[in-house]
Amino acid sequence: MGYEGALRESVLRLESTREKRFEQDIPILTLSEKEDLIKHYHPDYRANVKREVQVGVNKGMVMANEVCDQLEAMSLIDPDQINLKDVKISKEILVIGGGGGGATAALFAHQRGADVLLTTKLRFGDSNTIMAEGGINACVSPGDSPVRYFIDTMGGGAFENIPSLVYALALDSPRILRWLEELGVPFDKEPDGTVPKATFRLGGGHSRPRVHSVGDYTGMAIMQILRDEVYNQNIEILEFSPVVELILGDRGECTGAILMNLETRQPFVVRAKKVILATGGLGRLHLQRFPTTNHYGATADGLVVGYRAGATLAFIDSVQFHPTGTAYPEQLLGLLVSEGLRGRGGHLVNNDGERFINELETRDTVSAAIIREVAARNKGVITPTGMKGIWLDTPLIDRVKGEGTIRKFLKHLHHRFEQYGIDIAREPILIYPAQHYQNGGFLTDENGRSNVENLYVVGEVAGGVHGRNRLGGNSLIDIFVFGRRAGTDAAERSKAMDYGSLSLDHVRRHHQEISDKKLGRGLRAPMLLPDYRYEKALTEIHQ
Repeated sequence: MGYEGALRESVLRLESTREKRFEQDIPILTLSEKEDLIKHYHPDYRANVKREVQVGVNKGMVMANEVCDQLEAMSLIDPDQINLKDVKISKEILVIGGGGGGATAALFAHQRGADVLLTTKLRFGDSNTIMAEGGINACVSPGDSPVRYFIDTMGGGAFENIPSLVYALALDSPRILRWLEELGVPFDKEPDGTVPKATFRLGGGHSRPRVHSVGDYTGMAIMQILRDEVYNQNIEILEFSPVVELILGDRGECTGAILMNLETRQPFVVRAKKVILATGGLGRLHLQRFPTTNHYGATADGLVVGYRAGATLAFIDSVQFHPTGTAYPEQLLGLLVSEGLRGRGGHLVNNDGERFINELETRDTVSAAIIREVAARNKGVITPTGMKGIWLDTPLIDRVKGEGTIRKFLKHLHHRFEQYGIDIAREPILIYPAQHYQNGGFLTDENGRSNVENLYVVGEVAGGVHGRNRLGGNSLIDIFVFGRRAGTDAAERSKAMDYGSLSLDHVRRHHQEISDKKLGRGLRAPMLLPDYRYEKALTEIHQ
């Protein structure tokens, strides 16, 4: 396939400006310039894409229309048809979600002596964790500290993050890095082979290098190790069994969940003393019809069931769009192009061969700048199917970091494009922002406890630590820090308690509220899996 016609002509213009750009310095924007750019061009600020949710504990909160649709939908089950006395499984700890957060919570709960069940919608490990390419943050490099890490993360989140959560993230990060290495995660090494290496690039919004990586498949490498460890510890796992409702007791506490056999579509009851929700994000809702970097199962299931149970949401109106989602070829539409390429020296270049933003600005700023370049300045590159994008000049990486850098450190990405006749060591990548991360979620304390008693929340379905914009490398450390804390806390507290009563009255109240307000439009949630059979092409986004 490669680049042909108008795309090839645009590549030649890019190549003709490379020498000039190589010496060019693009300053970081001032705070007021950043705020102005984001408010005018970031998708979060578009008109008519959000509304107030009309049901539940956060009634009146503004959030994306697609999220409101899910929260205002009827349940997949009829609570009157569920026999709660027919308990299929009883466990002290029920972990819902098979990504890095769920696996970590299960391991630490098991380590504290708890009887644990881990259930996952697809295969164990299918998650956004395995799609994380760039790396994991930990403040261990010379000149770095938890204080610097704390300030960078707060700044990246517009200083609206919950400080106690950011403090826990920064403070625990060195411990988590040591734990992962002890488990066998093969982090890139210093020449002496002894210390995990903070990559020699800065991530956007970071003041110190603190990203530790395994090539460009860090999340996959970590998940492989965690999955093996869960198996080695003989923790019980249920695959293809998504959550469709939480179960509450007579005091409103969480006492279990209704899971569904994904093959037979039959629901069944699991009773638990503590429930840890680690279901990931909402990427496959495709807000505003944007492509997404997320895995197939990221359909906001945890948001739906947790909200019906009374868990409080925060920052859910804020969604991160990664600046560099793949725009061409269409077979790779939305797939993540790691921030590491910009950190290693790749330039963002428009159709005239011009740089237009400092590549190490925060993700919200860079995404807004790309959208401005395409939508307002009409300097986007147009593909044969009408998708528009901006070039990421990857050949500069080998020039800046040395010949062979791309093939050595970005093997996965190089192979991905090579299948379509594009050599990213010699040719640029066409990118456009893709829906990437759910900044908000359920409010928790520093141990993952939500306002619903016995319900813990870990990872992307939790909100507060990232504020209104997540810094690169913080998603992986987030799931392990709070997975460890939640698993440990849940196990220790479960020992002194009995199983609670089982009720679905909260689902009945939800249905009544929807009926009274004539909401729902026939929708049922959680979605569980996206259905693309009748959808228009995702290239028809509002550029």
